[in-house]
Amino acid sequence: MSTEQPPAFIEVDDRAIAFRRRAGIEPGVVWLGGYRSDMKGTKAQALDEWCVHGGRAFLRHDYSGHGESGGRFEDGTISRWLAESLAVFRAHSSGRQILVGSSMGGWIALRMVQELACAGEGARVAGLLLIAPAPDFTSELVWPKLTDAQKLDLQEKGWFSQSSEYSDDPYVYTRALFEDAANNRILHGIIDTHCPVTILQGMQDTSVPFTHAQRLMEHLPADDVTLSLVRDGDHRLSRPQDLAMMLRAAQGLVDLAG
Repeated sequence: MSTEQPPAFIEVDDRAIAFRRRAGIEPGVVWLGGYRSDMKGTKAQALDEWCVHGGRAFLRHDYSGHGESGGRFEDGTISRWLAESLAVFRAHSSGRQILVGSSMGGWIALRMVQELACAGEGARVAGLLLIAPAPDFTSELVWPKLTDAQKLDLQEKGWFSQSSEYSDDPYVYTRALFEDAANNRILHGIIDTHCPVTILQGMQDTSVPFTHAQRLMEHLPADDVTLSLVRDGDHRLSRPQDLAMMLRAAQGLVDLAG
């Protein structure tokens, strides 16, 4: 079993971003969490223990407004959380890495690949493991379900909240989040990752339907992509059998990276 470390912090645009880093062999693993989740969740902890057992490098962090990081959640946008993720990645990892993105973290991971490629750093990504990935979730999954009252709140107040089955606190969505997300859309053309991609998706997921993962695959035609559908799996994919599948997928990407 791994021993929990206290977080370290990096300043990104005057925000204290909490992270935990373990040194180890390459390729390392980088965890990217979901909307309103943190780096101490079940899947992140399972990966940490797996990396400890194998002597593998592992890096995880909390976006601003999440977990142990500073900043207000309501100020968060995809661009902001992407910039924080890139800053942590560049400052506290080296060599080739496998990005593991859960839900919104899958969107962040795919955008990181794009930004790193543009900066000439694309070779640093050895593989992608996407768990119930939610790229473009604001426009594709949330917006179509909004009520007229919620849309009015966005227009007049700049935000609305709704209850969530994953948290005791309501989820808050801001107009800034929707507007910024439009600049980060990826489901409109070919996504060149230049690395193997494994997608794990529950078919009983009520937040991100499995058809969304199938659509994502249509935008990854040039890459080695595997989609595994879990017939009785939900959005969390945190049962023991789900965690075992995630670790098998991570090992498969490590083996491909050589």
